[in-house]
Amino acid sequence: MKDNFKKALKLFLVFFKIGAFTFGGGYAMVPIIQSEVAEKRGWIKNEDILDILAISESTPGPIAINSATFVGYQVAGVFGSVMATLGVVLPSLIIISVVSYFFKQFLAFKVVKYAFLGIRAGVLALIVKAAKNMMKACPKNAVAYTIVALAFILTTVFDINVFAVIIGSAVMGLVYSLLTNKRKGEEK
Repeated sequence: MKDNFKKALKLFLVFFKIGAFTFGGGYAMVPIIQSEVAEKRGWIKNEDILDILAISESTPGPIAINSATFVGYQVAGVFGSVMATLGVVLPSLIIISVVSYFFKQFLAFKVVKYAFLGIRAGVLALIVKAAKNMMKACPKNAVAYTIVALAFILTTVFDINVFAVIIGSAVMGLVYSLLTNKRKGEEK
């Protein structure tokens, strides 16, 4: 019990740090989550990051919160998931509360405007890095590339609901896997 509490407290601190020092939302947090929980601490395998992202994307809620909840559960059960979730949410809650109190005065400063321009550029770089890492971990075959292209076209050109695209992509991947496994079974 004491060991589980220590793990949960460590989860809280790690995800508090991630939440406090990452701007730009969930995708900007992905490389930092990967670095902190897989590479530095070994709580999960590096290969599992893509699975965590897939689960986090498929469930309702922000990706960073879902990822924290999932990792917390893997490391220290339900208490760990609660602590990791609180850790990633609390910094934003504190910052937004303070900023909203001083919002108009805060935005009047040119330094703040310029800082936000810089932050946007940095966030874009983090999102591109997350996309690159996910591409490396994805299967490299014609079906995977077709699913990626279709999902991109459906969401950007035709403005199809992202949830429908995720479900459709999952179904396509499942059908492909079932057909491939069936063929492999017939060949043996």
